[in-house]
Amino acid sequence: MSAQVNIKRTSVPQIIARKGGEPLVCLTSYHAHTARLIDPYVDLLLVGDSLGMVMYGMETTLGVTLDMMIAHGAAVVRGSQKALIVVDMPFGSYEESPTQAFHNAARVLKETGCQAIKLEGGSRMAETVHYLTQRGIPVMGHIGLTPQNVNVLGGFKAQGLAQEEWAALQIDAQDLAQAGAFSIVLEAMAAGLADKITAAVSVPTIGIGASAACDGQILVSEDMLGLSPKVPRFVKEFATLGAQIAGAAEAYGREVRARRFPSAENTYTTKSKKKEPTK
Repeated sequence: MSAQVNIKRTSVPQIIARKGGEPLVCLTSYHAHTARLIDPYVDLLLVGDSLGMVMYGMETTLGVTLDMMIAHGAAVVRGSQKALIVVDMPFGSYEESPTQAFHNAARVLKETGCQAIKLEGGSRMAETVHYLTQRGIPVMGHIGLTPQNVNVLGGFKAQGLAQEEWAALQIDAQDLAQAGAFSIVLEAMAAGLADKITAAVSVPTIGIGASAACDGQILVSEDMLGLSPKVPRFVKEFATLGAQIAGAAEAYGREVRARRFPSAENTYTTKSKKKEPTK
């Protein structure tokens, strides 16, 4: 009888302790079966509001609801064992006040079983980050390109390309770290700026289109796997699963139309009932 292996999840303090050490490996996940495949190889899984675009075909993340994040977050928790699970707070669920943010973030933790939440914004969100962390909710920050601000930014544009923008973004990072954020995502940001922020803040930085000097890296799994029709410049495709899926569907269609599938090995046969022996 084999003994069951008890796998402990990565904790928030363990993530913080990786500052300046071995880079943190992070990916997004939106459903249980992908989480199960990815989990052994990462330190952190982010249930990002990017699921609105990846899973639901939305043009931006703004249409994502709290209920959607909770449903997908719970699925990822069920499908994983080792990684720290962070769930995005969707647009409109935390900006109004720290108390609104706490009510919704507490619901996310309770209903998904995740270990932390992520919210977008720098200095303007520092009060909320402090409020949440003081009440037992670990917070991952997110600055640079913040997709929930796409209408303010005028599109999905890299940040900090002009050095005049650097000071404000550096203050954003410092304020989040001082408020208690356990890590900060730096998205689509000039590499030199990401380097400076990483050296200056006391918590790990997680780069996505930032710099190799960040304390960790994250990508959208579907982008990295070659499943997305269009990806940002900062994405490297480590597989071409999109083409493989299309090829598999084409092969399946051919076999169905030719009546080669299902074959005998894919179907069930009637079993004859055993006759009772005569006395």
